[in-house]
Amino acid sequence: MISKAKNSPQQGTSAAIIDANRRPDRRRDNATEYASVNDLNMDVSVPLVVDLDGTLLRSDLLIEAAFRRLGSDPAAVFGMMRALKTGKAALKHFLCDDADCGAETLPYDDAVLAILYKARDSGRPIYLASASHERFVNAIAVHLGIFDGVFATTPSLNLSGAAKAQCLVDNFGLGKFDYIGNDGADLPVWKVARQPIAIRTSRSVTAKLRDMAPNAQILDHERPSLTSWKKQLRVHQYAKNALVFLPMLAAHMFDVVSLLTATLAALSFCFAASACYILNDLVDLADDRGHRSKKDRPLAKGDIPLIHAVIAVPILLALAALVSLSISPAFAGVLAGYFLLTTFYTFHLKRILLVDVLALAGLYTIRMFGGAVALGIGLSTWLMVFSLSIFVSLALMKRFVEIAARIDSQLPSPANRDYENADLTMLAALSAAAGFNAVTVLALYVSGFSVSVLYTRPELLLLACPILTYWIGRALILAQRRQMQDDPVVFAIKDPMSRLSGLAILAVFVAASW
Repeated sequence: MISKAKNSPQQGTSAAIIDANRRPDRRRDNATEYASVNDLNMDVSVPLVVDLDGTLLRSDLLIEAAFRRLGSDPAAVFGMMRALKTGKAALKHFLCDDADCGAETLPYDDAVLAILYKARDSGRPIYLASASHERFVNAIAVHLGIFDGVFATTPSLNLSGAAKAQCLVDNFGLGKFDYIGNDGADLPVWKVARQPIAIRTSRSVTAKLRDMAPNAQILDHERPSLTSWKKQLRVHQYAKNALVFLPMLAAHMFDVVSLLTATLAALSFCFAASACYILNDLVDLADDRGHRSKKDRPLAKGDIPLIHAVIAVPILLALAALVSLSISPAFAGVLAGYFLLTTFYTFHLKRILLVDVLALAGLYTIRMFGGAVALGIGLSTWLMVFSLSIFVSLALMKRFVEIAARIDSQLPSPANRDYENADLTMLAALSAAAGFNAVTVLALYVSGFSVSVLYTRPELLLLACPILTYWIGRALILAQRRQMQDDPVVFAIKDPMSRLSGLAILAVFVAASW
């Protein structure tokens, strides 16, 4: 069933005729780099039909819509469950009917686009047939501007598997169209197509397709690499989990058992943190694609299938639970609290003014508290207050950098944060105040009587104060000069002067111990 074109993607239909002249030149230029298009049988008299999720699009719109909805309204999970009882079509309608898929920033597959552009240039009719909701499919078709028509899921029909196969046979005839797909749900469609074409299929689906249609053509594609997974798991952020070693160092517990216990604690935090990073990226997909640096994250770019990321979350949490329980139930409880606070931050706290900053500082402090619990020792009140102050300063600095980047790019105030561009100077002032408050706390600590119990020459510890003052001041100035990346902690790890400052402070504490 094909209806006349709609001028706006807001008016979804099961099919629509699209203006073929509206095509983004940049996407076309990128797509034509793929030479594998020439290997396909381009019979201009046969319609070419392409799937959307996992085929033309290196993502899954249903998963995106679900996490975007949960990110803005966690209570929507109950509405999702009610809709799913009616059927998958009802669930898609619940999630997508009043949503925007952000067609301009979605990760399209250049190899598939190359095939479509070549078909369009040769005069071949091309159609988009997807199990995604009609609102999203029409929006994407209008954005690309190369399709003669679209077929999509409606509130009453989930256009997937056998239903899609029957729809295409009804419109084009048995064996009278070519079809590009990617999943096991496409097997019924490939069965009734003239030429099955597959991309990004699993080994089992590829084997079934080969048995069913020996003439099937499999397109080359890049599989998720180890580099992509390292980037997604934020392996470079694991340095933050070294905070679990601070209670051990502060208590001068340098035995092998304490070191092994702290290492296991850090490892469990690495697993839990990676799970939280994935969950956060799933919720923030649309926002990340519009960000100057976050757009290169693997999920935002489509380098890792969303379903793989979803599966990775419980696996990582299970590993974190196993390692933490091997230390002690109390430490496992601390780790569970870390995950709950991070999840609450992802779904709610990060949208509340300054509360997000306090939550981030709390997550850093929980790492230190977890290290103390793992070793069965108390955590100094001085260390707790110092850590909260310094980490509040870093969190405010991070917000400063984000707002500064928006101002420099002439973008409006962020919609997903409770900050405005006008808050820039106040964020810098608050960050400086919190940072220098940490210096004051350190000075008071090293001037106290209790420090003499742990250090032979405690007066030397005062030398750490000017070093810390230098680092905080320098970091703020570099942020003001736009020479700092989004995360000040990552900046501190990569910046040579920051590393030198850290080593100098460490040398001061070592000298005070001799």
